[in-house]
Amino acid sequence: MREQNVDTVHPGGTVITRAGDDIRWWTWAGYRANATLAGLTDERQRFSDEYLRLRTDLTPQMWKTAAADAVSRLCLPDIDVKAMRGLKLHEALPERLAMATLATRMADLESAKAVLSEPVRFSLRAE
Repeated sequence: MREQNVDTVHPGGTVITRAGDDIRWWTWAGYRANATLAGLTDERQRFSDEYLRLRTDLTPQMWKTAAADAVSRLCLPDIDVKAMRGLKLHEALPERLAMATLATRMADLESAKAVLSEPVRFSLRAE
C-alpha cells in the first residue's frame, strides 16, 4: 500500500497528480472535508476520502489563481436528493430544510480550510 501511494503523499502539504487526463488532488482529508472542497471544483468531478478529481486542463498557474481566494468561496456541500431521502424523518421536514440539515451534517469547513492553507505540490506520475 505504501509503495502504491508514495506519489500521493507529501509531508509538507497536499499533492496534485497527473496521469494522462486523470488529475487528482490528494488531500487525504476525509469524505466530509473533500465533500466541502468539491464545491470549489467542476460539479462533474468526483471525490473520495483521499482525493478530488480536477479538470483535465489544470495548470499550476490556474491552480494558484483559483486557490488564492478559495477559503472565501467555501460553502456547504451539494446534497443528492437520494441522500436526503435517507435522512431520518425527512418527510417531516420541508425539502429545503432537510437538504440544509444534511449539508450541514456533511460539511467539514474547518478541515477544508486547513487543507487550503497547506502548500500544494504538483507531481507527474507514470502509471
